[in-house]
Amino acid sequence: MDGSLLVILSGRDRPGVTASLFDELRAFPVTVLDLEQLVVRGRLVLAALLGLRAQDVSDVRAAVHSVAARLGMEAETVPGAPEEAESGRRRVHITVLGAPLRPGAVAELAAEIARRGGNIDRIRRIAAYPVTAVVFEGSGLDVLELRRILSARARDMGVDIAVQAAGLTRRGQRLVVMDVDSTLIQDEVIDLLAGLAGAGDEVARITDAAMRGDMDFAEALRARVALLEGLPESALREVAGRIRLTPGARTLCRTLKRLGFHVCLVSGGFTEVIAELSEELGVDRLRANSLEIVDGVLTGRVTGSVVDRAGKRRALEEFAAEFGVPLSRTIAIGDGANDLDMLEAAGLGVAFNAKPSVEAAADAAVTVPYLDSVLFLLGVTREEVESADAADGIVAASRAEPPSH
Repeated sequence: MDGSLLVILSGRDRPGVTASLFDELRAFPVTVLDLEQLVVRGRLVLAALLGLRAQDVSDVRAAVHSVAARLGMEAETVPGAPEEAESGRRRVHITVLGAPLRPGAVAELAAEIARRGGNIDRIRRIAAYPVTAVVFEGSGLDVLELRRILSARARDMGVDIAVQAAGLTRRGQRLVVMDVDSTLIQDEVIDLLAGLAGAGDEVARITDAAMRGDMDFAEALRARVALLEGLPESALREVAGRIRLTPGARTLCRTLKRLGFHVCLVSGGFTEVIAELSEELGVDRLRANSLEIVDGVLTGRVTGSVVDRAGKRRALEEFAAEFGVPLSRTIAIGDGANDLDMLEAAGLGVAFNAKPSVEAAADAAVTVPYLDSVLFLLGVTREEVESADAADGIVAASRAEPPSH
């Protein structure tokens, strides 16, 4: 073949457009080098890159325009359009979540990509609710640099943005480790227990001290648990019945399990309160603190090692080793400073409705109140979620999940 010809058909979508074009082209000695089709709201764009001899260009162009005329579509042919070399191009996926997604955010994102010499190769929407999620597939960009810049600007742009290198690692992640309090659930379990013990104000004071850095997590945990001394074991069951799942939590866990992911929970809270919920969600492993109970009463002490900031990272690493998953193919989700080491160690660290310092340190931030939005960062579309749910007789995911469970 002497050269190439880029053929583009556009117009109202209907059955048989692709068949008509290629049936016409079968009469010529051409080869198909590349092919892409897109349908948006009933409008079709079909692009084909053909390899052909120089003497056939005029005849092929005439055939393409003839097909377009019969179909009532527009045709464009660009001779000599070379196929772009893929070797050495740094490809990147930029996922944007908006509730709603405004034109200004798209404009600023596209401008930022252009300023860095990158190119947007493809844009596709993967979800319309509970957020609008759009993936920009680009090339010629440095992932870490773009992530740093867009993370700093995302809040002002009114969107959440995740920047990830394209390739098998992004599609092959197989372990998700989640924090529990204020991530998987909307509550802080220690606060609920403190309320039953009449120690809510004192527990809040200690929590504030820990957040200021005046106490480390383990010290603060033991001080707060000490205030629960004398609480009956039945209080744990009462609190377990009161905790509220974050909207989208069931959908996230259910979909991840269908995809073959391992799902694990790590919590600075208490096994006795969240074990039943963990089992209900089909979680593979749970690591949390344990309360000492003697004669049906809390002693005000924890048993075993404390699951603190370092403990959460250690749990991620141990779960990854157990399931044979490289750390580069793990995902960690959390909201507090206690999750920072875990988020740093994971291949993708996601800050979910997190404190500013955590948001700044994470690879991606989700600020909408729907935990299943994390699926869109993995390239899973809303249509895929709903199709899988429909096959199991489950009503459409996030629309069916109430704010509390």
